[in-house]
Amino acid sequence: MRLSWALVHSRQPEDVNRGIAMLEASLVNTNSPLQKREKIYLLAVGYYRNGDFSRSRMLLEQCLEIAPDWRQALTLKKAIEDRVTKDGVIGIGISATAVGLLAGGFAAALMRRR
Repeated sequence: MRLSWALVHSRQPEDVNRGIAMLEASLVNTNSPLQKREKIYLLAVGYYRNGDFSRSRMLLEQCLEIAPDWRQALTLKKAIEDRVTKDGVIGIGISATAVGLLAGGFAAALMRRR
């Protein structure tokens, strides 16, 4: 369990992936709700660190079914929601800029023709 924790918190993506694989393999044999909650949470951390926010959020929902007021899971879920919102705003800004540049280029081309 400690090795899995260390791996999913690593800065190296291959270590995070190794930790995820270890946790997924050990989750099948877990009967204790407390251990299951911990392993699912660590999987959510690993997927968050890999940038797979949807899978991380899904796993956090499973954690919160086991322990609805678990602060760590709630905090990570909020971080995911904030990150997704931020990424969405950035994506909208990039799209708006691209559309503006295309419209400006098109307008300039029309002005040259005349």
